[in-house]
Amino acid sequence: MNHLYLHCRSGFEKECAAELNDLAAGRGIYGYSKTNPASALVEFVTHELDGAERLIKQLEFKRLMFVRQWFVGAEILQNLPVDDRLTPLLASAQELPVACEVWPETTDTNDGKSLSALARKFSKPFIQALKRHQRLAPSAKWRLHLLFLSGNSAVVGVAPVNNSAACVMGIPRLRQPSAAPSRATLKLEEAWHHFVPAEEWDERLAGGMRGVDLGAAPGGWTWQLVNRGMFVDAVDNGPMAESLMETGQVTHHQMDGFVYEPKKPVDWLVCDIADKPSRTASLMGRWAERRLFREAVFNLKLPMKQRYAEVTKLADRLAETLADAGINADIAFKQLYHDREEVTGHIRLLGR
Repeated sequence: MNHLYLHCRSGFEKECAAELNDLAAGRGIYGYSKTNPASALVEFVTHELDGAERLIKQLEFKRLMFVRQWFVGAEILQNLPVDDRLTPLLASAQELPVACEVWPETTDTNDGKSLSALARKFSKPFIQALKRHQRLAPSAKWRLHLLFLSGNSAVVGVAPVNNSAACVMGIPRLRQPSAAPSRATLKLEEAWHHFVPAEEWDERLAGGMRGVDLGAAPGGWTWQLVNRGMFVDAVDNGPMAESLMETGQVTHHQMDGFVYEPKKPVDWLVCDIADKPSRTASLMGRWAERRLFREAVFNLKLPMKQRYAEVTKLADRLAETLADAGINADIAFKQLYHDREEVTGHIRLLGR
């Protein structure tokens, strides 16, 4: 298994490839990336026959910034016979570890979405064939991914259940709350799902906590805080949704989010200000240095070029700032499904 397949956001294939190239080289595993613009897929081929398998075991998936989902396998099968796709795909699957389940996939592009029906339909006889050949076991630690790239090309591979995205193609199925004043609300909800384990929500996202939302108007992120029962200082020169103000849980500060400071530390800081990423990262660093929050979620709007380099530079600078201040913190970044030309950051301040 020397091929590592990586789902990413369309248009960010180069960033995804650059990240994997750096991380692989840092572990002494070398290879090359194959990318096509706007394909939403990166293929990383290692020189060692087991290189991709070693990578997917050694790298921590949740720490990857531009990768939505991943799996390892062999080469893409081309020119599949339309009247018998099953035989070659089953033969390829039999070279892989036994899996607990099968996820049919396409790429997150318009062409990919047109193959969704085929992938779902084919997966049914494929699963039955795998069962007949004893290639599926509920207790297995691997999941089988069946990725269709066209009507006659596909690839099968596996990913560790405990070190991959918990949803097909890394796309969470979140519903837009009808009461939320903007679609941006899903960015914060997805961030919580990614950065905060489900079993810790009641403790770390508890009712009665206090939060600050910088760049709040009209209130998409504030709505998520209020919905968890928090009291929020919403900071923005723009107007807030009346429905939020009527809850009695929101205080609106009509001022610049870069100059506002709370009178005392809060539990959560959230920030979705459209500004230079370096300025936003510096703002988060200043709040963290003074321990003005316990946890923070914020978005960095990325430049048109050198996007991976910009994120890594700011992440390193933020880590250095907190280390110099003697602050122990967990810092992570992820380009979420609901992000566009941005990445979402998370800071959790730990014990002194």
